Formats: sequence, structure tokens, C-alpha cells
Amino acid sequence: MEISRFGVEEWMNTYEQEARYNTGETCVESLTLKELLNLTGEAEGLLEMIKTMKLDYGYIRGSDNFRQEVARLYQNMTPDNILATHGGSGGNFLALYTLVNPGDKIISLRPTYQQLYSIPESFQARVEILELKYEDNFLPDLNQLARLIDKDTRLICLNNPNNPTGAVMGKEILSEIVSLAAKYDCYILCDEVYRGLNHDPDSTIPSIVDLYDRGISVGSMSKVYSLAGIRLGWVAAAKEIIEECQRRRDYTIISCGKIDDFIGALALKNKDKLKERNFPKVLAQREILDDWIAKQPELEYVRPEAGSVAFIKYDLDISSREFCQRLMEEKGVLLVPGSCFAREGFFRLAFAGNRAELEQGLKEISSFIKNLK
Repeated sequence: MEISRFGVEEWMNTYEQEARYNTGETCVESLTLKELLNLTGEAEGLLEMIKTMKLDYGYIRGSDNFRQEVARLYQNMTPDNILATHGGSGGNFLALYTLVNPGDKIISLRPTYQQLYSIPESFQARVEILELKYEDNFLPDLNQLARLIDKDTRLICLNNPNNPTGAVMGKEILSEIVSLAAKYDCYILCDEVYRGLNHDPDSTIPSIVDLYDRGISVGSMSKVYSLAGIRLGWVAAAKEIIEECQRRRDYTIISCGKIDDFIGALALKNKDKLKERNFPKVLAQREILDDWIAKQPELEYVRPEAGSVAFIKYDLDISSREFCQRLMEEKGVLLVPGSCFAREGFFRLAFAGNRAELEQGLKEISSFIKNLK
């Protein structure tokens, strides 16, 4: 099986550990286990439970506690609609492994997380790309989608909120996509790992599984909940889809880590406290980014509406890869080139990590651009 090189992951693997100013990491600043336990108010008792936990295979589909807490993130899901996975990336792979066959027609929006088109290509599917345009605020042209979709379409792949742009498809757009898919009985897979990190605290981002019976939602503990290190995600879908995913999952990970599952359930049980920690941070640091962009005549962006990343457009005579590589080598600042998302003239900047690193990193980028000119 041939598969394309995973641009963003290979880039992060190469540079992340060397960066002095990590504005490439997409999670809201990660928690330590001590911080999470202290957040609950029951640190001593919980730590003792972890220390005495027998390290067997644990819960094959995910514990009842974890799946119950995940189900509460949706309107119409029960624990039987949830399957634990090895991170959101594991959830995407499992859903695609379950649904995609050679020769199937798949529609994927781009820029997006590369799994959503490169994995179907590796399964010898026919992948049609709907390019998201800067001029359209990185929202899909639904007329173009209507022209692409037909009786041969097996699956539409979405990413909402979008990585790398932070754009959000609201209920109106999602409902129109559902109407198009329902006409041909297509599945819709939506990578929703940033869902819940909307910047307007009074708004909600609907899940595809709450709008469509053939919708599949993939989520993660990494981005919104600051727990990438436990490598825990999930697939949410109709029970028959979950059963098909489980059949294939038996050949891959068997089960997720028992301690990871325990920590994930604990974090979701305390999600309101995590929100109190993370939301003010995301909003404050987006304002820092806004102020910085306003002072950079060579840069502009579609202001992200959710998530922790921005896709910044630049007016400089240099490729995105060279820009980001030289910036890393000369200033120690980690960005991700737009070429990793098949889009030149852009770079992705993550703004929800350590605040001091963000502020100094932005200063270093300004200095680098000044030297380039």
C-alpha cells in the first residue's frame, strides 16, 4: 500500500523538540497530571487509585465511565454509540478503514488534516478535493459541493472547526451538506477535535452526529482538554457503524491504555473546570495575535472563530517551507508551512500554548520578517 508522506506530522516530528518558542503545537497548553488531579479537589484519593490500578487490558471499547462522559458531549448519543480510540488520529483512521473501499468516490475539503484525503487515497479510493478559499473565509462553496456529489459518492470528509484555519461551519451550512449527502445516502465523517473550543462562549458548534444518522464524529482529549499525552480519542456514530468499527479495531489497538481511560473520564467529568482554565487563555491569546497581525503589513488572516490555530497569509517572496525552516534555524520559532496543507503563501501559527513563548515568538517572527525585507 502506497501512502503520501504526512506533511504536518513529519514537520512537527523534525522540529518540535528543538523549538525555543513553540507556536506550532496545537493543543491548549498541556496539563500535568498533578494539575489535573488538583483541579478535581480529590487529588490524594485519585492518585492512590491510579497507583493501585492493575495494568491489564482494561476496557476493550472504553470504560463505561469514559463512554458515558463522551456521550454527554452530544445531544443524542449513548455509551453504545461511542468507541474509544488511540487519539483523534486513531479515530479518523478507524472510521476511514471501516467505510472506504477501493474505487469509492470520496469528497474532502482542503486545507484540512491530511488524514482525511491521503488515507482514502491509500485505500485506492477516488478522492475529489473541494478547495476552501481565503476569499470565502475558508467556508465551503456549497454549489461546487453539489456539483461534485453524485450517486457514486461514498463519503464526505469534513473538519469542523477547521485545522489549520479556525473556520467554523455553523448549523446552516452543515444542514445543507447533510441534505446533499442524504440525497445519495452518503456518509459524512467530521473530524471535530476542536469542537467545544469556540471563541464565542455563548455559541455552540453542532456535531454532525446530532444532525445526520449517517454522520460520524471523531473527537479527542488532546486539543480542548489539554491532554494530548494520554493519546485518547473516540468515534461517535450510529450503533451499526460502531459495531463495524469495532470489528476492525480488534486488528489494530485492541484497547486503549487503562490509566489513559481513567484520566480521560476524570477530565471530562470536570470539563467545566477545564473550560474555566482554558477558555480565558484562548481568548486572551487570540487578542495578542490580533494585535500583532494588525501591526504586520506583510501579514493578514481570516480571524479564527474556534480552536487554537490560525492560517496566516503573507506577502513575501519566499516559499512557506523556506520561510518556516529559516525562522526555526535563525530564531528558534516553530511554525508549520502552508505547503504541509497544500497551500502556498501561508503558515499555520498555534496561539494557545505557553503565553510567554507566544509573545516572544511573535517578536522573533517580526524581527525575522524585517531582516527578510
